[in-house]
Amino acid sequence: MKHSVRSVRSARLVASVAALALAGLTATACAPETSDNSSSGKDEQTGTLRVWLFQEVGNAPKEKVVTSVVDAFEKAHKGAEVKIEYIPVETRAQRIKAAFNDPKSAPDVIEYGNTDTAGYVADGGLLDISKEFAAWDESSDTDPTARQSVTVEGKVYGAPFFVGVRALYYRTDIFKELGLEVPKTLAELTETAHAIRAAKPDLYGIAVGGAYTYGAMPFVWANGGELATGRGGSYASAIDSTAAQKGIKAYTSLFGDDNCPAAKCAGMGGNDSVTAFAAGKAGMVIGGDFSHTAVEAGKVKGKYAVVPLPGVTAGSVAPAFAGGNNLGVLNSTSHRTLAVQLMEQLASKQTQTELFDAMGFLPTFADTRAVVAKKEPFVAPFVKTLAAGTKFVPASPAWSQIDSSLVLPTMFQEIVSGKKDVAAASADAAKKMDDAFGSVG
Repeated sequence: MKHSVRSVRSARLVASVAALALAGLTATACAPETSDNSSSGKDEQTGTLRVWLFQEVGNAPKEKVVTSVVDAFEKAHKGAEVKIEYIPVETRAQRIKAAFNDPKSAPDVIEYGNTDTAGYVADGGLLDISKEFAAWDESSDTDPTARQSVTVEGKVYGAPFFVGVRALYYRTDIFKELGLEVPKTLAELTETAHAIRAAKPDLYGIAVGGAYTYGAMPFVWANGGELATGRGGSYASAIDSTAAQKGIKAYTSLFGDDNCPAAKCAGMGGNDSVTAFAAGKAGMVIGGDFSHTAVEAGKVKGKYAVVPLPGVTAGSVAPAFAGGNNLGVLNSTSHRTLAVQLMEQLASKQTQTELFDAMGFLPTFADTRAVVAKKEPFVAPFVKTLAAGTKFVPASPAWSQIDSSLVLPTMFQEIVSGKKDVAAASADAAKKMDDAFGSVG
């Protein structure tokens, strides 16, 4: 969740996306037959539905879209009332865990980070909605990685809400001044970074961070490496494989006086790297679609462009981490049918289009993304990155432990500080990951 919930700013996009009429909203979800197999043993057709969504920075545009969905839902379901509560992202873990343990005070529908799925399923908190998801007429257009983010051991536990990916931001003015071409491979990216740093010692060639896990992983994935292998709850770390080590070496080679000095960059995370670029202190950076507003508000406004991060071979795209959020129904709901229908309408193509317009959230449906990309040119390289194929974290409840204990940032920082070589640091990281995988069975 730490890296999957995108830091989307609420400023409206320069050109608005035409909102779809709400009149057809209730038709977008295929109403499932009434079911009584939720753990509460009830499937009430009237009463109050409680929903927890995340509080964004500048939440009003999100609230406006959600209110429209709720109004349409209540009109279509007489006797049903929906209460929305916006909860802080920072305290989500405690709130949601408490809800799992206290069904009486728990909401019916929640928004959650897509890397949290396996952990929440292991806790018994999320409802298996595989049948309803399969019957939902829009689900077939969900992109594969987004679908993977709601799937555990072949069962579906929610609906993807939005996605976020990263691409390469670069300074068009500096590239023109120095006669540089946009890198077509990761090797060229390194060469270009060194050229910028050599010509302009006050700039990072490319701003990188030792704590920027999802800026580093495309280097690993592009070189054929993986975080782990396995499925069905049984995983083994692969971060110390030969291919993964090659990618780790490629990324950590960017830390040095010839690009981004380790003393300054080893502790930087994704936000730090993007902030440096936005402030005019770097020639390039790996940033998200959700970084657009921050860059636009910085000193480089009008002096940058974005392309997919290149892979190992010319013309390829380095796989990006597919971040984002999902919506799920709690296992304790006493309104299964209504809760699933509401979840589907909140996650529908229509609502996702409106949330893109309001908040910049990228839709999880491939066809919907194509539509918004035509209306918002800045989205194009991110949509191309998604289309090229993205990667996700292991669907294991151990991932939250691996993430929160900073296994991968520690590995990168040990390497760039010179404490350990790539082989030793990746072997240590692999052991920590395997211990975590083993602890959950």
